[in-house]
Amino acid sequence: MVNTFVAIGLGAVIGLSPLAAMAQSDGPMQVAQAAPATPNSAHAGGGGSHGRHLRHRANTHKERARGGAEHMRQMRMAPAAPKS
Repeated sequence: MVNTFVAIGLGAVIGLSPLAAMAQSDGPMQVAQAAPATPNSAHAGGGGSHGRHLRHRANTHKERARGGAEHMRQMRMAPAAPKS
């Protein structure tokens, strides 16, 4: 029972320590600026457009499906294991 209270207290101290650190800072907080966009990106985060993402996902699904089908073909054609 005492261990439970100690664990809860320790978790609260660790969880609330960033709030105490923010309250003690006297200057305004600095906000990180986003990196400039590269020429081929559709937005500031980079990575391309939504359509590019969908095409990549579709190709990934096709590759996984082909791999699964090949595995099943190999399993079907494999000789039976000898009984001992």
